[in-house]
Parts: sequence; C-alpha cells; structure tokens
Amino acid sequence: METGRSMLIRFVRGALCGLAILGGGSSAVAPAGAQESIINRNFLQDFLRGPRDDEEQSASPERRVPFSSEEIQLSFAPLVRETAPAVVNVYASSRVRSRSPFSGDPFFERFFDLPQMPPRLQSSLGSGVLVDPSGIIVTNHHVIRSADEVKIALSDGREFSSKVLLQDEGLDLAVLKIEGTGPFPAARFGDSESLEVGDLVLAIGNPFGVGQTTTSGIVSALARTPGGISDFGFFIQTDAAINPGNSGGALIDMNGEVVGINTAIYSRSGGSNGIGFAIPANIVQAVVEAAKAGAEYFQRPYVGASFDRVTPNIAEALGMERPMGALVTDVAAGSPAEEAGLRSADVVVAVDGRPVETPEALEYRIATRNIGEIAEIEVLRNDERQRLKLAIQRAPEGDGRKVEVGGRGPFAGAHVAALSPALAQRLRVSAEGESIVIVDVERNSPAARIGLRPGDIVRELNGEEMTSVDRMKEVAESDTRWWRFTIERDGRIIRQTMRF
Repeated sequence: METGRSMLIRFVRGALCGLAILGGGSSAVAPAGAQESIINRNFLQDFLRGPRDDEEQSASPERRVPFSSEEIQLSFAPLVRETAPAVVNVYASSRVRSRSPFSGDPFFERFFDLPQMPPRLQSSLGSGVLVDPSGIIVTNHHVIRSADEVKIALSDGREFSSKVLLQDEGLDLAVLKIEGTGPFPAARFGDSESLEVGDLVLAIGNPFGVGQTTTSGIVSALARTPGGISDFGFFIQTDAAINPGNSGGALIDMNGEVVGINTAIYSRSGGSNGIGFAIPANIVQAVVEAAKAGAEYFQRPYVGASFDRVTPNIAEALGMERPMGALVTDVAAGSPAEEAGLRSADVVVAVDGRPVETPEALEYRIATRNIGEIAEIEVLRNDERQRLKLAIQRAPEGDGRKVEVGGRGPFAGAHVAALSPALAQRLRVSAEGESIVIVDVERNSPAARIGLRPGDIVRELNGEEMTSVDRMKEVAESDTRWWRFTIERDGRIIRQTMRF
C-alpha cells in the first residue's frame, strides 16, 4: 500500500518536472512571476528532502552548506569589490655595497689602491593592507627588511612613497605610512577569534608580480605553530592559494573583514600546495595600534615567567587527560607572574576562558591584551584548577643607555647596552643576571665584518667578565692586536681568538 505522504511526493515530483520543462526556454526579460516560481520550487525541494534533524534545524543560518542551485551560483564579487581597493602592492628596494674580492687582504690593501665597487640595487615585492584612511598600511617585516626605500602602488594605479612606522621581526609584521594626501580606501579588522575550521575565506595579494589576485578557500586549521617562519607561533592555516608576492596581503572572511595577514606557505616547489599561514587579525590590530601611538616596535606584555610544552609523559605524571597547556618552569622575582601567585610546575590551561594548548598560544593570548588590564588565567596545580589574576604590564626598561664602541678592535661599530627585560624581549634573548648585549651593528664596520649580530650577549672580553657597558667600551677600545672573547648566541657559547 502506498502511504499518503509517498503519493503526495510522487505527485509533487511530477509537478517539479513540469516546472523544469516550462522553465527550459530562454527569455530576455524574466516574467513577473519568475521569483515566485523559484521560491515555490525551493519549498517543494525542501519538502521532498523530508524533515531535517534537530541539529540541522537549530543551526545558525550564517553557517550552513548551500542546498539549492540558486545558492551555489552566488558570487564572492561583492566582497572583493569592497575589500580589494585596500590591498596594495609593496615595492621595497635597498642599495647593497659590493665588496672587492681582495677587500680585507692586508697585502693588497697596503700596496694597492683598491677600487670601490658600485652598489647594486636589491628589490623585493610583496603586498600590504590599508587599515586606516590616513594611509596606514600593515605588511610583513620580511617584505621590507633592510629596505632603503618603500613604494606603495594602489589598485587604481596611483603610486606613493612611504615611511616605516614600526617593525617587529619576531611577529614578522611592519606598519607603514603613505606619504600622500588621503583619504585612502581602508579595510576593517575582523575578530580572528571567531573563526572556525571550515569557514570560507579569500586571500587577496599580488603573487609573482602578475597583479592583484583573489583566491578562495577555507580555514584549514587554527593555532598552527609551523617552525622556521618567525618567533610567533599562532597562525591561521588556509588552503586558499598563497604564492610568493602574497606576503602581507589580506585574508578576509565572508563579512569582508580582514581576519589575517598572509605570511608564509608550506611548499616543496616554491608554489602553493594548499597549505598557507596567516597572522591572526587580533594581534595585527594590536601592532597597528602601537604604531599609531608612536611606538617603534611592538612591546609585548611582560609576564616574568618561562614556559615549556606539556609532553605526554609530563601530562601523565600530572594526571592530565591529554597533553595541553603551558608548563611554568621559572618565575622571576617581583614579576607580574609572581604577584599573581604563579608557581613553577603550574600548567596554564586557559586565559580569559579561552583554552591554551601550547606556550605559543599563551603568548598570543597575553599579547592581545592591553597594558593596564587584568587577565584571568586558569592553572592546573596539584590536580586542582585555580584561577589567578595576572596584571598586564610593560617590561622594565632598565637605564636604556646605549653605548657605541669605537677604536680599531673587532667590536668597533657595535652598539651595546645592559640587558633589561624590555631589551631582551625586543631582541628575543634570555634576560638572566647582569649581561651586556649588542643592540646594533653598523654596516661595513669591523664588528659587522667578523659577523657580530644584534642579540649577541658578550660574556667575556680579553679574559674579563663583561657586566658594565662603560667597562665594555673601555676594554673594546684598548690598543692591542690580540683579542679573545666569548659571546652567547641563540643559547650557544662561541669563543674566538684572533689577531685584529
């Protein structure tokens, strides 16, 4: 026996076939009832599909798959029209002085007048995003690294010079300001915390210098920590095609808002393999606000504690169901961490109710908070969860004095300073005890020629421990030909003995 519903479905299917045949012809002008027929047909198709389960019925209309031919034919064009004018091309150029192959040879330099090699022009191409009508642009640091000149080309063909307001190598972000009269088209920042895996996104940039290009994809993963990109380890992963030249471009959501800055790809060929990484908009916005306030670099909040990953063995020893969180390994005296009550062996598992899976995630969540605020951190201690109040503070600056080393020794041309928590944060080194650190090295100086770098910690010089910048300058400028020194770089101890 055929039920009443099955008979009705068979009848409606026949009616739909009739509608399809009637709609098969083409017409230059759609009839007035065309929209009504489409609506009715969609209703009938929903009826034939049968009732949906409770989960599908309660799903938010903003997050569902398209289920009609009309929805499949929708376009991203309105979003691109709205956002693309704010995505710009960034042209960075620098003059690199070429060295003679005999440069540095004492014989040739003494007896021959070596000609000066003409400087060569080195250029790079990337993308950027206008985020303020006054002409403020955010891009990647590696796009404009060591640039002497940075030019901006808008999508409408206009070109402008720009100046660098802020650079942060650790985050791989830079903020520029157009030297021209606005207003300029600007994109809006979105909330990157609201992203979910599977959300549709668009990547806009200038890959390979072919011109502005838009690609589509989804959010493939969140809170990724790929190595080798930067010290920052909290990326949005997407399969939207990102290629060389896309760096600094916009990753936008379906509201037309910037939710990330495209930064890197995972590739064995140099082209897109469907794994791209973008810096979340929430940390980008914090960096832009710092640049607007006049900061030359982004100062992360100071916690005063060291953290490590929770391994499966550690998780088992602590009675955790799975390895997650940031394990506290050390707490500095008088730091915000100590004042909050944080202890060694605590595991930070959440900040302001948001989960912390890794130390990188903890750094990200703290960095997006404003100085002067109070963050609520949740820690696991002795099988119990406790909530602590952490004050968001700036890192102590120390005396802030920077001393230039002169003379004819190997450290000539280096700028040194006493290592403070703020300086350690900026140079991405450990701040332990009284130490002297190289802050800057002048180009073509003796210090640069022997390979000294910013961030090198000078431990010993000619048999004397270095704890004072004044004493460092005095010893480094002494009149001697033999030099012995010990420096610490990236946790490694390097000892050198040379005649200079």
